[in-house]
Amino acid sequence: MAAGTRGERIEAHERNPKWKNAPVRIEMSECINCDACLRHCPTQFGAIFNHGIDVIIIPELCSGCDKCLPACPVDCIYPDPEWEPASDDWWKNPLSANDPYS
Repeated sequence: MAAGTRGERIEAHERNPKWKNAPVRIEMSECINCDACLRHCPTQFGAIFNHGIDVIIIPELCSGCDKCLPACPVDCIYPDPEWEPASDDWWKNPLSANDPYS
């Protein structure tokens, strides 16, 4: 059974199976690193982070709500139905003191 709260999902590194939409991903070759998507990701999901100079979406935290899509000025965010779990390195961001959602 998947965890429900954002903190529980971070702890379990697990995506809620009730979410019908696929998570989204950022096409890094098109992204201009404006962080608009980060500011529009709902806090209960908190799936978008700065990772070095890149902006990333952790698929296990992304509900596929698409709130970030209209915020992106270059339309570089796409549905990712073939998503794979985030690398361990990406999980350091939501667990850090710099978490923009805590």
